Parts: sequence; C-alpha cells; structure tokens
Amino acid sequence: MAMRFDEEASRKVEALYLTPDIVAQREAVLSALALRPGERVVDLGCGPGLLLAQMRELVGEQGELCGIDVSESMIALAKQRCAAWSNVDIGPGDVTRLPCGDASFDAAVCTQVYEYVADVDMALSELCRVLKPGGRAVIVDTDWESCVWHSSDSARMRRVLEAWDLHCPHPHLPRSLRRRLQRAGLDDIRCAALTLLNAEFAADTYSFGMIDVIARSIFQ
Repeated sequence: MAMRFDEEASRKVEALYLTPDIVAQREAVLSALALRPGERVVDLGCGPGLLLAQMRELVGEQGELCGIDVSESMIALAKQRCAAWSNVDIGPGDVTRLPCGDASFDAAVCTQVYEYVADVDMALSELCRVLKPGGRAVIVDTDWESCVWHSSDSARMRRVLEAWDLHCPHPHLPRSLRRRLQRAGLDDIRCAALTLLNAEFAADTYSFGMIDVIARSIFQ
C-alpha cells in the first residue's frame, strides 16, 4: 500500500505539519542543519514548503533553495507559500534520480521521506552525489514499531498499527539507516531521537491528526 497525496490529503498533511509537535520538530531540524547566509540547500520531499520558508530566512537573499517532491499537490502548496522569493526553486523530482548537478549543495534535508522509498540505497547515493565535499545532511525517519498508542481496545489498536506498517516499504528504516549512510559514503554520522508525546486527546496534536492519515491509508 502506498500513500497518495491528492489536494485534500495534502491539505490535511499541511495542517498536521502546523501542529506544535511538528513545529518543534522543524526547529530541531533547523538547529541540526546550522544554516548560514548564502548557502545552497535542497529539501528532498519538501511537502507544503514549511521548512523551505524557514530555511529561506536563514540563508537570506544570497542563498539558494531547491525543493523537490513527487506530489503535484504538495508542490503547488509549497510554490504558493514561497512565491515571494526568487531564490527558492520548487519542482517535481524523484530522490533516486535527483534533477541536480554533482556537488550542488552545501546542505540537504530529508524529513519522513526515505522510509517511503523502495530503493533507499540508491536515494542515499544520490544524496551524496549532490552534496559538496564537506556538505552536510539532516535526515528524519520513523521506526513505526516505536509508536505506542493507548486505546480502550488494545488488541484492535495493535491490529491497526500492524496494518499501518504496510503503508511504506521501510517502516523500521532507522535501524539500518546508519549502516546504509556509511555504505553510501557519508561519514561523521550522528544519531538522535526526536520524541513526540501526546498525553491528551486534543485537536492540535500530531496524534490526533494522524488518526485520519492512518484511516485513509488503511481503508483507501
């Protein structure tokens, strides 16, 4: 089963990315990237362009940003969000065949994308190809077995999460990601856990928003 992002689904994901949980995650990603004015940066799987907009503030007018996504509806949202900046280029692209030259970027970011890519090793090889010598990348992916979801019916919830595991080719990618990155040629690899906890059933939380995303994926 594969995730599909039509206009409605893209809007729902955009709303999910605006929750305080994911806003905090973007701040952690930006901190790890440590962008400087004038740098060239690529966002692989840019989605609705929220991270692109924040990175534009950091690289300034002299920097350049490239956003790539496979979803036309996501690209439309990202272009709308970044329309005021001529140094932000957004378009379609496959992370296993990046439409970018060798050694093009000072930094790259890829958030919740590689777990959805069948040929992860090819995608990581492409990442290395487009980074300049000494360039850096921040990658965020989820091991979905780490998801703990309380429910009044624990057996049913377990079945739901097992079905959700089928929504992407690599639901446990973080377990092998370090080894894959080393094989691709990246070094100085640092790992950190981004913990997300929602203790209440509230509409402005990531967990609440994921209910609809999971339901659409399982029952589409």
